[in-house]
Amino acid sequence: MDDPITVIGASGRSGAALCRSLLTDAVPYLPIVRNAARWAATGLPGAPLVADLTDDSLSIALATATRVVSCAHARHIPAILAAAPSAQRFVFLGSTRKFTRWPDAHGNGVLAGEAAFLASDRSGVLLHPTMIYGAEGEDNVQRLAVLLRRLPVVPLPGGGRALVQPIHQSDVTRCLRVALEEDWAGPHSLVIAGPKPVTYAAFVRAVAEAARLRAPWTVPVPAAVLHAVAPLTALLGLPRIGGDEVRRLMEDKAFSIDAMRRTLHIDPISLCAGLAMTFEGP
Repeated sequence: MDDPITVIGASGRSGAALCRSLLTDAVPYLPIVRNAARWAATGLPGAPLVADLTDDSLSIALATATRVVSCAHARHIPAILAAAPSAQRFVFLGSTRKFTRWPDAHGNGVLAGEAAFLASDRSGVLLHPTMIYGAEGEDNVQRLAVLLRRLPVVPLPGGGRALVQPIHQSDVTRCLRVALEEDWAGPHSLVIAGPKPVTYAAFVRAVAEAARLRAPWTVPVPAAVLHAVAPLTALLGLPRIGGDEVRRLMEDKAFSIDAMRRTLHIDPISLCAGLAMTFEGP
């Protein structure tokens, strides 16, 4: 296909990373954003189409699109499907939040979008990444590094024994690129994640090492206590931590990536390598 790749949410972290990758390989793309100023701030070339995912401007923007990548929230999938009648291939970004034991608006929106896509007759894939790190301006490992610089100890519910399996932005971009070239028959759904799960305590230590900080002293604290004091983080001049984030720190987020490797033929980079890329510098 020679038509440009239409990228919805092109000014966001994953959308901008995808556009940079396409630009490097001279692959034409058409960015769709809600805010032209945010697109300009990315420094990427090209005039975007400005459209809102909740009104008729989306239908105008997608009227002739043939390949659509959406890095917007998966709750918008029904609107995107309806607005892109000519599209032959879709690649959506969801989230493994859909698996949480504590449903919230984010996770429920992903589930609703997935249900709409899987019930359609459209071809493509919905990729569900775990926690993404390493993008420009991301607030996962970068925010954690700020906390580690300021806190003498790191209180972790359950001692940080819960598992996490973060995926580097470069691997998310690779997955999007490969998914665009796959000949999907009908709708599919696929988890993408880092190579193996680690405990959250080990994740904290790895972030500290990559950021060239002292080895953190972690202490186990009841989740109820952390939940109660979480609102105080902003008052103390620390990055804000929500009570819902504390609760999710008690939940294992580990996933098989056999399907990712088998379908997309991608072996994700290690956490060590990804963090080194994230904090690289003099």
